[in-house]
Amino acid sequence: MAMVNPPHPGETIRELCLEPLGLSVTSAAEGLGVTRKALSELLNGHSGISTEMAVRLSLGFGGSAESWLLQQNLYDLAQARSKIGNLNIKRFASV
Repeated sequence: MAMVNPPHPGETIRELCLEPLGLSVTSAAEGLGVTRKALSELLNGHSGISTEMAVRLSLGFGGSAESWLLQQNLYDLAQARSKIGNLNIKRFASV
């Protein structure tokens, strides 16, 4: 069953990766080899986890790159489903 409103993956990264280790955004960004701005945008929900970032998160904090991408996909799918009422889609075939 899909989560109706999963958290943005940036929240998960902040709460489960940075905070327990006492990492600042700056130190985490340096460790991941990304800019502070790039990590901050992800943590604040202004960007998503790219495939490259998924690999970096996997190497830096553990978990598989696939699991990081899955979190992003679940979030994106929930956001798209929340906008279904605004779509004008014609059904072509029964499924």
